[in-house]
Amino acid sequence: MDLERRNEELEELYLLEGCFPEAEKLKQENRLLSQWKHYIECDGSPDPSVAQEINTFISLWKEETNETFEEVIAKSKLVLYLIEKLKSILLETPPYDLQDKNITQYQESILELQELLHLKFNIATEILLRHASTLADLDSGNMEKVIQDENVTLYVWANLKKNPRYRSVRFSETKTRFELPRILATSDIALRLLHTHYDHVTPPFPVRGLLREPTSTESHFAEGEVNVVETVIPEDFEEEHKQQENESISVHEEEIKVEEQVDTEVRMSSAQEESKATKCDLEMKLLSETVSAAQLLLIENTSEKLYFFEDDEVDTCQFTMLGGVYHLDILELPPQCKPVKGWMIMEILKEGLQKYIYPPGTTEDFETENAFPPVEVMLEVHENVIFFENPMVARWDAEGRHWKTDGISNVSYKSGERLITFSLETFGPLTLIQDTHINMPYQSWELRPLDVNKVLLTVITVFTEIQIQIKEDLCMLASIKLNNKKHPSVLEGKWMNPISFIIALKEAGLNIFPTGHSHFYVVINHKVPLVEMKACRQMALLSSAFAFGWSRWNAHCDSQKVVLKVMEHLAKEEPIQNPDWTLLMFSGDRAQRLKIDEYSEMFSEALKEETEFHSTLYHMVKDFASKEAMEKIRSAKCQFINSVCHMLLSIRLLSYS
Repeated sequence: MDLERRNEELEELYLLEGCFPEAEKLKQENRLLSQWKHYIECDGSPDPSVAQEINTFISLWKEETNETFEEVIAKSKLVLYLIEKLKSILLETPPYDLQDKNITQYQESILELQELLHLKFNIATEILLRHASTLADLDSGNMEKVIQDENVTLYVWANLKKNPRYRSVRFSETKTRFELPRILATSDIALRLLHTHYDHVTPPFPVRGLLREPTSTESHFAEGEVNVVETVIPEDFEEEHKQQENESISVHEEEIKVEEQVDTEVRMSSAQEESKATKCDLEMKLLSETVSAAQLLLIENTSEKLYFFEDDEVDTCQFTMLGGVYHLDILELPPQCKPVKGWMIMEILKEGLQKYIYPPGTTEDFETENAFPPVEVMLEVHENVIFFENPMVARWDAEGRHWKTDGISNVSYKSGERLITFSLETFGPLTLIQDTHINMPYQSWELRPLDVNKVLLTVITVFTEIQIQIKEDLCMLASIKLNNKKHPSVLEGKWMNPISFIIALKEAGLNIFPTGHSHFYVVINHKVPLVEMKACRQMALLSSAFAFGWSRWNAHCDSQKVVLKVMEHLAKEEPIQNPDWTLLMFSGDRAQRLKIDEYSEMFSEALKEETEFHSTLYHMVKDFASKEAMEKIRSAKCQFINSVCHMLLSIRLLSYS
């Protein structure tokens, strides 16, 4: 392949890949537009990114007292929205658009909102328990109440009768139950299970954006170039303009003056346009570099583990907390309100709601060693979460600030009924965990165009088949199959931006998104990150008219090359019939068609007859593409190409298949 053609191909590719910085620029504009829309809506809700507004909201809510549980749940919807909004800002905004003080402010606001929300739930629980005697069940004499919402479920039981025969606590119309030891059944206690469908317990990982800031050298260069262009031109123009004013006013000279003035204005206008064009080119060039750096970060592997975990401590890099958090507490029953001559007399304790310590710190006063047996617990598993294997149970260690698996035994899971039972020695927040990488490595994958600016990405793992639709700058879960049967999901049909979509899939247990340390837990087909990034960018460019697929030969070539299947596909919304795949090999700077096919006996890098090498996948495919296919590729929107690329890089199909 001659040098001249190589340079031409790389130059054309560079122009085509201008869609990536263009898409990032549109994101910046959309962020500004979103802020403006919130400002003009004036709906009364605070802008969480404005410190004064969010601090005022928090202060005013702290002043509100005697809120019932239902009132707190209603307010919690706004609080959860504000928390998610702040998390989205941190995840989606690149660092050069965020100052360190803003990042700190947003993180502190998130923590303060989370803590205040949980405090409000505790206060509302105390208010509810003060009236336990008025809500007592006629049969058992004890109080039992369930309050359900889309984000929270509360189970409360108050032991008013302290009858040792009532040791089984069952909540009506639910399958949640507890088997209490005799000592608890005769104590003045209340049992509360607050199931939050979100996790505000696990410390969040740093959520700094992935796009790096331009280096000081780049910034200085860009500013210097722009300043020179902007300042020199007006000075030249002023000098010429002064000279023209001092010329004599003869008819002939006046004509010359007018001609010169017009000529100067043309030159000035042209120079200003060049100035703007130069400035714009520099901005786009710097933005292109930051976008490329961000994409590369998505697929880079860490060289060593960042954390070391104790024996019973949950490795949060290896396991994912799913289904929210079960805050299970034994509480001291507060003094009950009493009716006196038409009045309700209520004693309010200054210290508020108090936890009942079980087992107590000292057990010297008790005769037998087994005076404090574990509590038998049965919980309902959140219906929107998929467990591919039996989940494990973990408890929160408040002192060490991590999840642990000790103190939990006899775990049993009924997948059909979605019930998990276990014995629990100590109380506090509980969660269910699953292997983060249970669906890795993937068995195969396929990327297929459906229409203009719309594709279908299929990923097949040992347990499931996941289909994702990508349309312009949005993603949607199209379908899930478990054991070759379609499995319903609340995420189906919901369009989201790529980052929100990835988070939603992870929270549903459908994690097909490796992190920088995933290679420590999964046997992968390692590929050089730069080669993988270039391949994904060019696949995204071609995805409007070409289908791509997994090839078994990708595991046989070395780490500096990738092998994949490709074929033109222009039929709208139709699956590929009688596929005629072509095998391509790409090393980042050279692409070729392979002589072998998917069913050959041995791998060979031999070039297919009557074909030639190219510098890019784009130009390799262009050799056998139809005119209609190339027109579709050129008409694709930059947001669509960027979204496809982001999804390919996030799933890492070329390394984890």
